[in-house]
Amino acid sequence: MSFKLPIPARIPLLYVILGVLLAISVLPMYFYSAQIETMNRERLKTNEMLLQNTVTRSLADDISQHQETLRMMLANLSSSVQVESGNDIGGQNIQTPELRALLENFVSSSNDIAYATLLNADAKGVSAGRIEPDAFLQRELERAYQAALEGRIYSGQPLVVGAGKSAKTVMLVGSPIMYGGRFLGMIASVVDLDYLIRRLQQLSMSGLMPYVVDSQGRLVAAATPQYATGQDMTQFDIVRSFVDVGAKAQLAATREFTIRGEKPTEMLGTYSPVTALDWAVVVQKPRDEAYRGIYEMQRTGRLLAWLAVFVSVGLSIFSARRITNPLQVLAQSSRAIARGDFSRRVHLKTRTEIGELATTFNTMSDDLEQFVEDLKRAADANKALFMGSIQMLAGAVDEKDPYTRGHSDRVTRYSLQIATEMGLDPGFLEVLRISAQLHDVGKIGIEDRILKKPGALTPEEFEIMKTHTTKGANILRPVPHLREMLPGIELHHESLNGRGYPYGLKGDEIPLLPRVIAVADTFDALTTNRPYQRAHDAVEALRIIKNLAGQRLDPKAVNALLAVFQRGEICLQKPATEAMVIDAIVETAMPALTQGMPPDPVIAEITRT
Repeated sequence: MSFKLPIPARIPLLYVILGVLLAISVLPMYFYSAQIETMNRERLKTNEMLLQNTVTRSLADDISQHQETLRMMLANLSSSVQVESGNDIGGQNIQTPELRALLENFVSSSNDIAYATLLNADAKGVSAGRIEPDAFLQRELERAYQAALEGRIYSGQPLVVGAGKSAKTVMLVGSPIMYGGRFLGMIASVVDLDYLIRRLQQLSMSGLMPYVVDSQGRLVAAATPQYATGQDMTQFDIVRSFVDVGAKAQLAATREFTIRGEKPTEMLGTYSPVTALDWAVVVQKPRDEAYRGIYEMQRTGRLLAWLAVFVSVGLSIFSARRITNPLQVLAQSSRAIARGDFSRRVHLKTRTEIGELATTFNTMSDDLEQFVEDLKRAADANKALFMGSIQMLAGAVDEKDPYTRGHSDRVTRYSLQIATEMGLDPGFLEVLRISAQLHDVGKIGIEDRILKKPGALTPEEFEIMKTHTTKGANILRPVPHLREMLPGIELHHESLNGRGYPYGLKGDEIPLLPRVIAVADTFDALTTNRPYQRAHDAVEALRIIKNLAGQRLDPKAVNALLAVFQRGEICLQKPATEAMVIDAIVETAMPALTQGMPPDPVIAEITRT
């Protein structure tokens, strides 16, 4: 006998309304909130990974820029040593006061350089610095010298020198000094890694555990003394991943892993390679802390879902909007950060967990923005150091010839005024600034008997003088950052009519950069006193320059100079009188007529014109 449940005569309206409310509010809200929760859980995971990726990439780039700046400083010092010593640092020449002064100035130019030494081919030399090499550092110097003999740049292993509070983590960098394929010696510097430790300590304040390892997984530096320099860090899977990839590591990588022990800890970590040194910057964080925002979001979503069971459809819709709108704001802000806009913030007037999530998100955005600003400041500092080196090198050239002191600065100022008047873009102006500042750097290699000669040059001396353009280009050509500036240094004595040097280029064969510098150089040569001529006043000098337009000088650049002068933006301190102008022209032209060779390339062109 079968049993059947009794069917009620009617269904209570309360049940129908409850069923409808459950059908149209609870179930859609449940599935909707579950979908939103899944989407934003992945986004928050992505944001946490993005944070770690940005932090490690920022510090890796900072280390690479620091290393590149050091190598450029070593290259500049090598050039200065070769010029000062005449490419001979053998025997007693290595002990000259000038070379020692160059080394001491190099050490004092940066707080990050603790020690430097200059060795010749006989492994004898001079040194300067704030530390004394111990046995470990001496072995590094021997390895660096062996690498220099083979023509290689050497970047050593991080070492700890000193003890107690005076202990420092340092690294040795060595560079060979070569001339014409011949080994002259080595320059080595000991870099204090305190700057790196300070950056790591700043990162640790945000809850991350940051450190730097080498290609074999040994610790280079860490934020806390918990780990010692040289310690094997491959017990962490994120470090072992970097070591396994080895030299192929080019991009940052993020992964979850477990620290095994009495109480295993789930971690999230990221490494970014420092390719210039075969290092990696690593940060890691317990997954519970890294995903705390995700767990809070899950609890909030479930609470709101349960509350939706006991409210009306209107309240359900209102509650849904209260949930989804903040999440949409978070998603939009996440996309803005992914595009590189770290200034976006989430403004929510709520004390719920969503507000705490927004606060956490804003804190993360603040950290990201601060890291980007730190990177910009580091880049600005490196640029200031680079420009300071340029100014120092140009000043050394001007100081060699007392008659042209300040010439490089004036030519740079006139060149920028001309280029600005011509409406050239800021990128060109930046290249022009450095090129004009260094346009006569080749005069470092011209003998003083020629450079400081008070009268006209002989044909042989004039040919030697003309080599300063190619000498300057050859001095700076090994520096990759200065390649765009080489045409202004090498070609600023070329003429549109093909009668210039060193290559006799004509017309459009001459780039715009040297054309602008040529006009500024000519104007300064005519308006300053030299041992073989008196200064012309500005009006007479501009008349002469205008006559050279289209023959020797670029007409557009000449017209720009005239326009700048007419507005009163060029003022000479001591203009010459009319009588001085006539005397200057006569005194300048006479050596050319009597000896057949004028003392200055500018006067040579005026005489032909």
